[in-house]
Amino acid sequence: MLRWIAWTLLCVFALLLSDSRAQVSDTGVQTSFHVRYVAAGSVYVDGGRAAGLAEDMRLVIRQPAAKTSTASEEQPAEPAYIAEFKVVSVAETSAVCDIVSSARPIVVGDVVTLPPSDVERLVQKRSMSSTRRYPAIVSFTEGDPMDEDIREVLPRPPLPEVNQARGRIGFDYSGMSSGGSYPSSSAQVGFVVRADVTRISGTHWNLSGYWRGRIESRTSATQPTLQDLLNRTYHMSLDYVNPDSAWVAGIGRMYLPWASSLQTIDGGYFGRKLSPQVTAGVFAGSTPDPTSWSYNPNRRIAGSFLNFDGGKWDEVKYSSTFGFGVSTLGWTIDRPFAFTENTIAYKRVFSLYHSMQLDSPRSQDPTVGKIGAGLGQSFLTVRVQPHPRLELDLNHNYFRDVPTYDPQLVGTGLLDKFLFQGFSFGARVQLPEHLTLYSNFGRSKNSTDTKGSWNEMVGITLGQIWKTGLRADLRYSKFDSAFAQGSYKAFTLSRNLGESARWEVMAGTQVFVSPFTNDTGSRFINTHVDLNLGSRYFFEGGFTVQRGALQAYNQWYTTFGYRFDNRNHKQEATDVSHQ
Repeated sequence: MLRWIAWTLLCVFALLLSDSRAQVSDTGVQTSFHVRYVAAGSVYVDGGRAAGLAEDMRLVIRQPAAKTSTASEEQPAEPAYIAEFKVVSVAETSAVCDIVSSARPIVVGDVVTLPPSDVERLVQKRSMSSTRRYPAIVSFTEGDPMDEDIREVLPRPPLPEVNQARGRIGFDYSGMSSGGSYPSSSAQVGFVVRADVTRISGTHWNLSGYWRGRIESRTSATQPTLQDLLNRTYHMSLDYVNPDSAWVAGIGRMYLPWASSLQTIDGGYFGRKLSPQVTAGVFAGSTPDPTSWSYNPNRRIAGSFLNFDGGKWDEVKYSSTFGFGVSTLGWTIDRPFAFTENTIAYKRVFSLYHSMQLDSPRSQDPTVGKIGAGLGQSFLTVRVQPHPRLELDLNHNYFRDVPTYDPQLVGTGLLDKFLFQGFSFGARVQLPEHLTLYSNFGRSKNSTDTKGSWNEMVGITLGQIWKTGLRADLRYSKFDSAFAQGSYKAFTLSRNLGESARWEVMAGTQVFVSPFTNDTGSRFINTHVDLNLGSRYFFEGGFTVQRGALQAYNQWYTTFGYRFDNRNHKQEATDVSHQ
């Protein structure tokens, strides 16, 4: 009796031991492995190069076989797959796999196996090469051999943000015809790119932004249209952000991350983190954005900066930047300048922002005397949010020089911060029924004015019109400053149809009187539609009608292209692994 019990225990122990070890087929090929760790969208298995695994191979978790009875005998049914993996990184004794699909959460200890087709290929490979033996030749050209061995034994799965990409690529075709003072016509073929790509090819370079360019153009136009000007306000940049490196860099059309008050720069920056809170660097580029205060297509700027940054956004956060630079028109120095930009915020309750430039303009006209060094411009905004539905702000704007932005963009709202001078007070209130009211009132007085003038801007937004899904925004502004007087009215109506379609129409009128331009105002209407065609394609189209003293034209554009987003697949895999 004791011998029978001992023999039984020995058999059970052997069975358990064989189940805990990797299964090996009669051909000598290891066919099963175990999950040792589950990460976000990835798993580690206890088999690697030594067991014949290679990148892009498939591994599966099989459904336990169910038995079916027949008249003669019981035969196991063909097991189904519960989950499927793809090998993405292989070491000598371990491997990392991406979760391709899964019908249940993956847990540590799950048994994964090779599909029969892969087993056959491994058997053929080993049978062909079993008699071939070659001496191992090891050479080291760089790095520490022991460190390399450790990294080889412990592979790392790709991080979720590596090669995470979404965006659009399309071809654009547009046309325009106009009359009035500047008769013209044009036809253009262009290219449109919208991208948000992180950790490109595993590096720490990230691409983000939007760009619309021309491939071919046939035009007799003498002045840019409203749509042309809006296209030139794009941003597209390639940035280097590595948490383990002290270096930072960026190239493209962008704001300098530590000094957005310098407006859009078409160029680049390069810097180094002197400590976790201190960054120093240099920048250079042109200023191509027509919404910039000192816009000039021939202007270039270059300089250096020093930034101090600290705190947390959910507590107290601060950032302070100081720098020097020089502005040129062509290759002639226009003005050297120094700048500061400071921000301090407490949660979402309070924030203070101030930027300032000190410069010394050099007149290009020999008949005009030297202006001298002094304060060129200053922006101050204090924002308080005592309640989630109420936001108050106090602003002060100062400009010594005449602005050179394009006045055609006044009615778009992109120049609102430049139209007021002096102190102004604003409020934004969110009311029930998706209703939002906002306003800004201020008093402006120049040193040469005999009295001050009132500026005002009021608007109303209705997020839901009678449960139709329509969103409306109505805005009115009246401004009176040392360089221009006028007003504008704008009305916008838009509708989102889920995530597959969106359309918008904007109409308005503007009056602009200034001794620095002959443009006295215009009326316009601008429509836009955006459609997703299936899961991979999109279509955009629009039409603009502009009627003014200087320009009267009709313009249309269409875009067809391909859209991509690999984040959904990664998120689905992550969700499965976390269930």
